[in-house]
Amino acid sequence: MYTLKKSLGQHFLKDENICHKIVQALQQQPFQRLLEVGPGGGALTKYLHQLPGIDFKCVELDEEKVNWLLQQYPALQSKIIHQDFLTIEQPFGEPFTLVGNFPYNISSQILFKVLEWKGSVQTVIGMFQKEVAQRVVAREGNKVYGILSVLVQAFFDVEYLFEVSENAFNPPPKVKSAVIRLTPRQTVPEMKSERAFFVLVKTAFNQRRKTLRNAVKSLYTPKELKDPIFDKRAEQLTVNDFARLTFTMK
Repeated sequence: MYTLKKSLGQHFLKDENICHKIVQALQQQPFQRLLEVGPGGGALTKYLHQLPGIDFKCVELDEEKVNWLLQQYPALQSKIIHQDFLTIEQPFGEPFTLVGNFPYNISSQILFKVLEWKGSVQTVIGMFQKEVAQRVVAREGNKVYGILSVLVQAFFDVEYLFEVSENAFNPPPKVKSAVIRLTPRQTVPEMKSERAFFVLVKTAFNQRRKTLRNAVKSLYTPKELKDPIFDKRAEQLTVNDFARLTFTMK
């Protein structure tokens, strides 16, 4: 078989019902190119690589798992990218769909990578630690609404699909998991620039207990800071509020 590496956050899916639910969720939107992140022991891969008419690739950092997958599924020859997902180039020249039981220790970084590739990503079906999934889908006013919520929701519609018990994995993690879906928004809020938007959101939430006026005062003139919206705290602003506020930044 293979060994499980804690350093890589490996908790491999073993529940066949959950595998089928993920594949079904994936097939609700049409796609031609599919990238699986962290195939590990191949619980999903064994179904994904057989989907008819799909250009399938997977990215796996762990050499032992790469060798094991090739041994179990010879059809994966030339379809495995043996690299760190966070450092790879886009795997396809055309739009593609992303799926995975994402390693929990890098799940937020995976979402930032998706944001980098947002012009090419058609759908994401991802398994996350439940708390991360809840953060991604949280709306303003929720105590877990934060940087990840705003940045992802500015560019993607987010859906919380279903939760997954610890017992669905080997070894069982100490946390519950959840599967979410991201699909590109039809219309992205108008903003001065993506860079300005990212800077504003990160600055606002880095001091989330303060009023916006105190948290982001370095980004605005004293005159602009008189706007009553700056009386609020970051978690009270909608995605559209943040986008609108980029236009008056210095």
